[in-house]
Amino acid sequence: MKSKASAPGKIILFGEHFVVYGIKAILCAINKRVTVLAEDIPENKIIIKSRIKDLVLSPNIPISQVDFQLRPFYYLADKIIKEQNEKSGMQITVDSEIPLGVGLGSSSACCVAGAAAISGVFTRNSREEILEMAIEAEKTIFPNTSGADCTVCTHGGIIQYDKQNGHSKIDSKPKFHLIIANSKIEHSTKEIVSKVKLFKEENKEKFSNICNEENNLIEDVLICLNNNDFGGIGKSIIKNQEYLEKIGVSNEKLRNMIEIANQSSFGSKLTGAGGGGCIFALTDESNKEITLQQLKENNYECFSAMIDFKGLDTF
Repeated sequence: MKSKASAPGKIILFGEHFVVYGIKAILCAINKRVTVLAEDIPENKIIIKSRIKDLVLSPNIPISQVDFQLRPFYYLADKIIKEQNEKSGMQITVDSEIPLGVGLGSSSACCVAGAAAISGVFTRNSREEILEMAIEAEKTIFPNTSGADCTVCTHGGIIQYDKQNGHSKIDSKPKFHLIIANSKIEHSTKEIVSKVKLFKEENKEKFSNICNEENNLIEDVLICLNNNDFGGIGKSIIKNQEYLEKIGVSNEKLRNMIEIANQSSFGSKLTGAGGGGCIFALTDESNKEITLQQLKENNYECFSAMIDFKGLDTF
């Protein structure tokens, strides 16, 4: 029996870092996908084939012994095989359009597509059941995950998330384009989160004021999304980048990329932890190509994406 599924990546549009301190974040799925094919095999092995590496492992080994980036697939396969009381094994093949480790949700998309494909070898599950499995799998690599990334990768579209109220879908379906550019700077999310925490402790009043400003900005963005106001969203993107600069998560290369993108786009900012990874610029058909061209002329790897409203797909 074979089972196949795909899930989109994501970007954080607004609220990274501040979400840790109770402010809303806005995320959207993007139309770059991870596709996972799972099939049962007679040999009692779990085989994982991916561009990261290939693994051949026995079932029932400690998850800590599995390659960090491939843990979710092993966890899901081992769990499903046990639940089905199977003596056979499983082969999992992963194909990804999403750059790894740059804040575009490759891990979450892997978890969602993996949960759907691997469980689908034996049974069909609802989206909510698959989401629950995906979040469990994501915790093998990110123990403190909020589940927001897996949620937007499962359901697609745009969501808002905060620690108190969890996540909820935003019904708006804007047709903007996102130009995503990769700084190629490696970064540690854990280290940058610790850096922001230290900034907060040393600048309590300043940080509190920035959080209040970010909160007001998010409320403005929600109105702009409802009104399909790209200009208003762009101004908020630029303002959000200023707040991220103030808390120290940007750098010279990211600033250069943003400066180039701002020449033609509605606005641009870093996305994710910062310190490296990617920026995105908001465009439409009128300025998409010029923004891409200007970034490419400055030797930045970039591509255009749109919001993925489909989310998880099984076939």
